[in-house]
Amino acid sequence: MAKVLAVLSSGHKDEENNYETGWWGEELFAPMEILEEAGHELELASPLGGKPTIDQASLTEETDPQGKYKKMYEEGLADNTKKLSDINPEDYDAVFIVGGHGAMFDLAKNEALHNIINGVYDNGNIVSAVCHGPAPLIWTKRPNGKSIIDGLDVTGYPENVEPEGLPALLPFSLEEEMDKVGNYTADQKVVWGNEQLLTGRDPFSAEELGNELVKALDKRSKKED
Repeated sequence: MAKVLAVLSSGHKDEENNYETGWWGEELFAPMEILEEAGHELELASPLGGKPTIDQASLTEETDPQGKYKKMYEEGLADNTKKLSDINPEDYDAVFIVGGHGAMFDLAKNEALHNIINGVYDNGNIVSAVCHGPAPLIWTKRPNGKSIIDGLDVTGYPENVEPEGLPALLPFSLEEEMDKVGNYTADQKVVWGNEQLLTGRDPFSAEELGNELVKALDKRSKKED
């Protein structure tokens, strides 16, 4: 059994523009279900700890037509997160950064998260992220001063499908910043940059990313045996 840390945005509120965002339901709950069904343990963390703010748009009939993720949210499955500052990366076999536009605000340049990512990576374990979740990878610097995704194949939420008017409210363009340091593509749902680094494109990639994580963790477990 592997131990996986899922990282969520605590949320972001822009009162001037009447805009509030956070983490995206499907991007946590789809991989969570897959990982736990495979027998792995999932723990949650966020910058502030406690109950992080979900992007309510991820719980609508349009984005969650069967109400599956809304039900999981209402059951309190994401109500208790540890503070990122309290996390010891030595405890985890993988870190998984959940998307949602909130990740652009409070995860992207979060030094505690960068330290966790580097710690997991330095132990030879897996770093993964989906949708806007790869934002912190851009600013996670390795000992050589370069981004952890420098020169690697990566994906994340494409600029051309952002909701109209929203890019003006975001602190940066995810696609542009990823492409400055890595080889960005929107052509694949999930991309392995190397055997330790996995990125997913959008909410519809969350399930596939969960399956890829399970396969990778099982493969590592067999090597250890």
